[in-house]
Amino acid sequence: MFYKRIVIQPYEKDFSSIKPILTERLESIFFLPVLWKKPKPIPSTAFNPERQQFLGSFFLEDLLKEKQPGDIVLGIVPYDLYEPGLNFVFGVASSLTKTAVISTYRLHNSFYGLPEDFSLFVDRTTKEAVHEIGHTLGLGHCPNPECVMHFSNSIQDTDRKSYYFCPVCYEKVKKALGINS
Repeated sequence: MFYKRIVIQPYEKDFSSIKPILTERLESIFFLPVLWKKPKPIPSTAFNPERQQFLGSFFLEDLLKEKQPGDIVLGIVPYDLYEPGLNFVFGVASSLTKTAVISTYRLHNSFYGLPEDFSLFVDRTTKEAVHEIGHTLGLGHCPNPECVMHFSNSIQDTDRKSYYFCPVCYEKVKKALGINS
């Protein structure tokens, strides 16, 4: 597969405060240009009123509308996401469709009753974005707790890991992207 770019589709808000840093980090890690789309509304069908959360996999289908050949499409939502059988998810991705979505809802310190920390929020958002893009490229979870592909079951897991791939996972990324070592 030949990849041309990473397309970021925000939902509901523009995320302008993190846009320059996230763009720079993603471009430096994946060697692909990053294009931000204008924010779009979340269709009401994604919301589960019983759970007061949005179904993460709903966005993967919706993001196909934004996709062109060679695109990896990443949605960003400010609301809480879930998948069946899980209390919440930070994100979800499909290696088949090359679409992914992340939620910033639980990445804010305020969610945990702590003072906001912009730098920490941007780092957490970067980690989740890189992690889900890694899944679109076919990577699974990594046993190395410092690798960005390590599974995050809590915010502590996210904070523990880097937003970089371990050497083993980065070789897989470079192969998927057609980057020679």
